[in-house]
Amino acid sequence: MAQDKESLTGMPETSKLISFSKKHKKLFLSLFASFLLVAAIVAIVSGVKKSEDDTSQSHAILKSSCSSTRYPDLCFSAVVSVPGATSNLATQKDVIEVSLNITTEAVQHNYFTVKKLRAKKKLTKREKIALHDCLETIDETLDELHEVLEDLKEYPSKKSLSQHADDLKTLMSAAITNQETCLDGFSHEKADKEVRKALLAGQVHVKRMCSNALAMIKNMTDTDIINELKLATSTTNRKLKEEKDEESGWPGWLSVADRRLLQSSSVTPNVVVAADGSGNYRTVSAAVAAAPTKSSKRYIIRIKAGVYRENVEVPKSKTNLMFLGDGRKTTIITGSRNVVDGSTTFKSATVAVVGQGFLARGVTFQNTAGPSKHQAVALRVGADLAAFYECDMLAYQDTLYVHSNRQFFINCLIAGTVDFIFGNSAAVLQDCDIHARRPNSGQKNMVTAQGRTDPNQNTGIVIQKCRIGATSDLRPVQGSFPTYLGRPWKEYSRTVIMQSTISDVINPAGWHEWQGNFALNTLFYGEYQNSGAGAGTSRRVRWRGFKVITSATEAQGFTPGRFIAGGSWLRSTTFPFSLGL
Repeated sequence: MAQDKESLTGMPETSKLISFSKKHKKLFLSLFASFLLVAAIVAIVSGVKKSEDDTSQSHAILKSSCSSTRYPDLCFSAVVSVPGATSNLATQKDVIEVSLNITTEAVQHNYFTVKKLRAKKKLTKREKIALHDCLETIDETLDELHEVLEDLKEYPSKKSLSQHADDLKTLMSAAITNQETCLDGFSHEKADKEVRKALLAGQVHVKRMCSNALAMIKNMTDTDIINELKLATSTTNRKLKEEKDEESGWPGWLSVADRRLLQSSSVTPNVVVAADGSGNYRTVSAAVAAAPTKSSKRYIIRIKAGVYRENVEVPKSKTNLMFLGDGRKTTIITGSRNVVDGSTTFKSATVAVVGQGFLARGVTFQNTAGPSKHQAVALRVGADLAAFYECDMLAYQDTLYVHSNRQFFINCLIAGTVDFIFGNSAAVLQDCDIHARRPNSGQKNMVTAQGRTDPNQNTGIVIQKCRIGATSDLRPVQGSFPTYLGRPWKEYSRTVIMQSTISDVINPAGWHEWQGNFALNTLFYGEYQNSGAGAGTSRRVRWRGFKVITSATEAQGFTPGRFIAGGSWLRSTTFPFSLGL
């Protein structure tokens, strides 16, 4: 018998319809929730995938950038160990900037380490001075790193690529040198070694971080310059004009009126220093202290004839100062600080110059400590774009300390005994008289001791069109005191002697070891087109790093125009110069 629908379901038809609708709604909501969950999971996975892809890409850029450095593992690990440091690394420039920020923090840490050490008791006089030297060089390093970061923000549009590259490499080279200088202050006595040990790890870490940044900067700028050369056919008129300005020796930003002013031989001083009280100041130090800070205009301090017995420091805040003497024979700044009596080499300088754009003309810088007092500096130069004309630097061991940055010396006299031109700047000495003096019994004379510690530093000592000889007290006995062109103070020591007259005071071997085989394979010592009785190269050393340069193209790289970017700044000094060979 047939049953109706109500008897089969037990409920009215309308109720069943409502129940069916609810079931479908629950199913729909369940499916929709599942869809949302899947969508969320997909989004999360996609986000993670994108984040992983971004991280992977950043790590690839980081690894590629670090591959050009001397310490690639440190380069990579230093960045990835900082939370968020690897985000948004799209270019090598990004990697350099992050690395520099990390380096800056490490330098600041070293600063506080030095401050704690200075608070210790029982420090020797030299240890106290050496720690002060460290604070000064750390301060310099912080400024240099900051300037590099600011310069990178404008890269590569602010200046020509070659000038940008040279400025950046100069700053990083100086930063590396500063770490060495700090440690070198503790190398005079056994007691110093304990303090040095407390500083060593931090200074070496910063030095390596700076080395890595320098290597990446060099890799980046070299690549960009090569690419620019490939596009030479589309070079703009503006760039051609800049190149023309560089060849003429005038910086492109200098107005015609300023050029005419700089060509004028008359110079009006801002202040006068006279020991007899006839000027504005009695001492050079007082005039420097009163000079404006961070000046963009030349501030001329005329130093009248006289002997000024003082130690003078031109700090980094005193920019574009000029010492204008009455003549090298009559205007003399003299002192006698030395290592034997408790100073560091760095602090022994009679005159120390750090402020950028420093000039000196007609002044003698002298240290009278004598050959028995070991290191005793007459002039230390850490100022960038510094130049000296018709000046004398007179001392014995370590006369002229070309510490860091870019420097030029024209028609000067430098006389000394052991390592008497030394340091790690990019320095060119042109048309100078370089004379070895009579040292202590048993000593050998070394004209140079260049201190490059990294193969990527753009530093070195270039002696061009100079006269290398002996003073009157050495000439009669020069056979008893062997004299050499130089020895390697640091591992990548670089010195080039070219187009100069070399007298027979120079030993036929030319160059001397520092200690055993140290640096003989990594140094670069070059000679090019020299003349005179001591210029023959047939009996020169047979080190891997020594080279007789025969290519004019290679020699051109050591001229003022190329080696210290002289085309962009030497004309503004008003001093004579030659940019090329």
